[in-house]
Amino acid sequence: MFFNKKIKLEINKEQILAGPLPQHIAIILDGNGRWAKKRGLPRTAGHQEGAMNVKEISILCSNMGIKALTIYAFSTENWKRPKEEVKFLMKLPIRFFDEFAPELMANNIRLKTIGEPSALPEELQNKIVEISEMTKNNTKMVLTIALNYGSQDEIKRAVQEVASQVKAGELLVEDINESLIEEHLMTADLPPLDLMIRTSGEKRISNFLLWQMAYAELYFTTVAWPDFKENQLLEAFTDYQNRNRRFGGIDTKT
Repeated sequence: MFFNKKIKLEINKEQILAGPLPQHIAIILDGNGRWAKKRGLPRTAGHQEGAMNVKEISILCSNMGIKALTIYAFSTENWKRPKEEVKFLMKLPIRFFDEFAPELMANNIRLKTIGEPSALPEELQNKIVEISEMTKNNTKMVLTIALNYGSQDEIKRAVQEVASQVKAGELLVEDINESLIEEHLMTADLPPLDLMIRTSGEKRISNFLLWQMAYAELYFTTVAWPDFKENQLLEAFTDYQNRNRRFGGIDTKT
C-alpha cells in the first residue's frame, strides 16, 4: 500500500510539473516559533529550522524551473520582537549565507536582498554585499531575501524618487504611470509575481509586496514553515493550476 502511494505521488509530480507553473513565487515564512513551542524548543530553534527549509525549498524551486523566489525573512515590524530573538535573527542570515553560498553557486542561483539595509548590523550588511557579488552572474533562478523590508516603505520610497524627478524637471506629472512606479520598486528586475504562499494558518499579507501582489494568486496553508516541504509545494502548484487567472477581464470560454 505504501509503495503504491509513493508511485502515485511521483506520477502526480510529473503531471504538475508538466502544467503551467508560477514563474515568481513569494513566501511569507510563518510558524517557526509555534513549530518550536509545539516541540518544547526555544523559538530560536524554529527559526534555525526555518532557515534550513529556505535552502531546501530554494533548490527545489530552482530545479522545477521557477525563475524567482522571494522570501519574507524579517519585516520592518519585526524589530518589536524580544531583543534576544531579534539579536538571533540578525545573526542567522550570516550563517545562512555562509553555509548556502556553495549551493547557490552549484545550482546557478543568484541572491539578492530587498529592504532598508542601513538598520541592519554592519556584519550582515557586508555579508549581503559579499554573497550578492559572488552570485551576480548566476542565471537559473533569483532568490530574493526581504530583510528589514516593508511594502508601504518601499512604495513611499518609490513615490519619493518619482517626485524628485518631477521636482528636478526630469518628468512631467502626466508621465507618471504604473510602469514608471514599478521601475522604482525594489523588485524592478524580477518577473511579475504569480503566487504568494503564506504558511501556518494566518490569512493576511502583513505589509509584504503590496503593489506586486495586485494580481498574484494567494495560497494559505495551516502547515508551519519548517514542515512545508516538496509535497506541500506541489499542493500549492496544483491549487495555482486550478485558478482561472483573468487579470480583471472575463473568461471567454464560459
